[in-house]
Amino acid sequence: MSILFQSLTMNKFLCTIVLLILLSPVSVKSQSVTYPYPVHYITLSIERQPAKMAYMDIAPAKPNGQTVLLFHGKNFNGYYWKDVIHFLTANGYRVVVPDQVGWGKSDKPNIHYSFHLLAYNTKKLLDSLGVKKVSVIAHSMGGMLATRFVLMYPDMIHKLIYENPIGLEDYKTFVPYQTIEQQYEKEVNADYASLKKYQQSYYPQWKPEYEQYVAAQADVLNRPDSLQAAWANALTYQMIYEQPVLYEFKYVQAPTLMIIGQEDRTIVGKGLLSKEMIAKHGQYPELGKWFHQQIKNSKLIALQGVGHIPHIQVPAAFEKNVLQFLAEK
Repeated sequence: MSILFQSLTMNKFLCTIVLLILLSPVSVKSQSVTYPYPVHYITLSIERQPAKMAYMDIAPAKPNGQTVLLFHGKNFNGYYWKDVIHFLTANGYRVVVPDQVGWGKSDKPNIHYSFHLLAYNTKKLLDSLGVKKVSVIAHSMGGMLATRFVLMYPDMIHKLIYENPIGLEDYKTFVPYQTIEQQYEKEVNADYASLKKYQQSYYPQWKPEYEQYVAAQADVLNRPDSLQAAWANALTYQMIYEQPVLYEFKYVQAPTLMIIGQEDRTIVGKGLLSKEMIAKHGQYPELGKWFHQQIKNSKLIALQGVGHIPHIQVPAAFEKNVLQFLAEK
């Protein structure tokens, strides 16, 4: 082993990769960000490794008998759902908010990440809580996961709400391929400033109150095992790139609402594209209309002047449309 590491001393990057593999699995939990409700854990077995999945399970004061499941995006975790949780529970809904394995306060093991696996993990969580039926609200990457989840477990789904999902394009058809090592190098060199710059692209106009969501994403950067979190980020980028779901939208049968901010221009892998390609893709006004056509039992809400995260930028409009849809018979 000493010979191996001596041969790698001139290459810090490769040495880091080897260490990650040798030390995996390591528990990586975010601790400095205060979640709005108590966080619980379920232990799963993934590729013969124990992995803890964090979640919030919030009961309403006056239950209406329905449960809503929230799926977070790639650059987020359960924290950014705090205001959505509040209005849902105020209206009688039980709310279950997982941090998917690989994100937030959940473990970030060195495994093969797939939307099938994340959906399966979520089903295991719901089973452990005795939840048999849910409505799903899914944002960004969560929209890709929600698609897989509803296709795998259609009998569990009451209603489905997409909020500016990614995956409305097959990124691998126009974004240049990167190896895991190349993506890891980007992730490991991320800092607070670079994360903030990316999150600023989510909004037509940046506001100070959005800073908290950068802090929630950046929380892991200064932790001792941040390198493994960066490796998990690289693996989940590959998951998004290599596992498109858009060809299966036509199989979604659940009553579906699509809330689409019209100023969104999100493209996974955008930094690898020319200006001409950027102008051609990520056009959510057109993508939203196409998306609406793919799912028969669907309704489209186009929010003018709104970017990638309607539930943060225009919370009142988001709340109104969500509650109205959930209440429809």
